[in-house]
Amino acid sequence: MSKRLTTKYKISRALGVNLWGRGKDSFNVRNYGPGQHGLAGKKSVVSDYGKQLRAKQQLKKYYGNITEKQFRRIYTEALRRKGDTGENLVGLLESRLDAVVYRANFAPTVFAARQLVSHKHITVNGKKVNIASYAVKVGDVIEVKEKSRQIPLILEAVQVMEREAPSYLEHDQKAMSAKFLRLPKLEDVPYPVVMEPNLVVEFYSR
Repeated sequence: MSKRLTTKYKISRALGVNLWGRGKDSFNVRNYGPGQHGLAGKKSVVSDYGKQLRAKQQLKKYYGNITEKQFRRIYTEALRRKGDTGENLVGLLESRLDAVVYRANFAPTVFAARQLVSHKHITVNGKKVNIASYAVKVGDVIEVKEKSRQIPLILEAVQVMEREAPSYLEHDQKAMSAKFLRLPKLEDVPYPVVMEPNLVVEFYSR
């Protein structure tokens, strides 16, 4: 199990935001940094580099267990593609299979979504895929495997529907399926906090 998985609720406190917008997030109760110096607060003046680093950390950590090497690889691909690099970056992140599973409300958190994929509970176009970073393509149909549809975590997530499925997914709650309609733009993604991919681009362009 990833170390980050066991400390996910410290992430919001470290960044100073309720990163996933969840009611259970410890930031709602202790809105200061973790550790013995958390209550000391942060510097009021933040450098441009500090803002860029924070934007990068916020976007990267939102998607769960993405390592720096993986995130840098995604950024490099976004840079290679035509168009706005920041928008490309968001589109690539949102097309990860674990992100789509999370957006479709098959799991309550991005961490749980990654586990569902890893444990082979998810299919893409009828075939089992257990790679969380798998790049979902436009037109792909993502479903919870039929034998996995009675798993309590999945049932609760589908019934509670904490988040509305975004417009770039065609979502069928009853069938536990979702069709990836298009690569989203930043404005399409229902982030609970402000994301600034333009600052991420500036960070890597230094």
